[in-house]
Amino acid sequence: MTVSVLVPSSLVREAEDKREATRKIGYVARAATVFRADRLVVFPDPEGEEKWGGGFVSTVLEYAATPPYLRKEVFGQRDELEYAGVLPPLRAPSLTGSESNGSGSLRQGIVTEVGPEGRVRVNCGLQHPISLVVPPEMEVGEGERVTVRISSRSPVRAKLVDEPTPGLSVTRADLPAALDRDDAGVRIATSRHGVELTTRRLTELVGRTERDGMTVAFGSPGRGLPEILDLPTDEVGHEWPTLDASGDEADAESGVESQTPGGFDLWVNAVPNQGSEVVRTEEAMFASLACLNLKEK
Repeated sequence: MTVSVLVPSSLVREAEDKREATRKIGYVARAATVFRADRLVVFPDPEGEEKWGGGFVSTVLEYAATPPYLRKEVFGQRDELEYAGVLPPLRAPSLTGSESNGSGSLRQGIVTEVGPEGRVRVNCGLQHPISLVVPPEMEVGEGERVTVRISSRSPVRAKLVDEPTPGLSVTRADLPAALDRDDAGVRIATSRHGVELTTRRLTELVGRTERDGMTVAFGSPGRGLPEILDLPTDEVGHEWPTLDASGDEADAESGVESQTPGGFDLWVNAVPNQGSEVVRTEEAMFASLACLNLKEK
């Protein structure tokens, strides 16, 4: 099951300064990490951007999602990261290397040197870069991120593996492309104008997302998804479909496969009767993902 979270480039449009914008982005990264999102995608909303746009947002998110032991080597000194020190720690096992070593923990590494005889030196957060053999099916270059399986730290026993780097991945993509992925699962738009999420509806939805995964999109402060997509708000509050996780035929009959406005399967209001005029993106992420993270049984 793949979980993707989509946020707009206008994410920090109301931040007063770069420090506040950086902290806000950090909470977005933390929400995605807490609920084990696999992918965090920044989609363009140029009309809603103010001082800081998609380049700033994605750079700070990438920095936050990078293991601390690789950050200096990967990013060096960049203006976007002036206030990186205010970012809250994600403390994901894939970033700290604190996973159990019982069957060999996976860690991100970066190739610092390509040597002879199919060997490379890799910085993967140990005391020194280590020399590893490149498997025949892999091709790696200097500066490339790789996945290292460590079976012992004393003495060091590790090997390169042809697997995706562990942890949260951060990318930039157009919204239609992010929704059109084969592993998108149930495509959920969050909005105060969506259908209110109730316990009954949540039970139906969780049954489907546990099987197929999900892609959940959020708007920005004062500029929700309907405005970003130029959709009338009365078009997104459609009737809740009858979700059924028992099989594809039932799903097709229920209408969940037919796209609603914006290319989504459904629009959800996860904060019914909200007490504040505006729910910030990071707040909406915690509220929505906490519900969608519940298990059916």
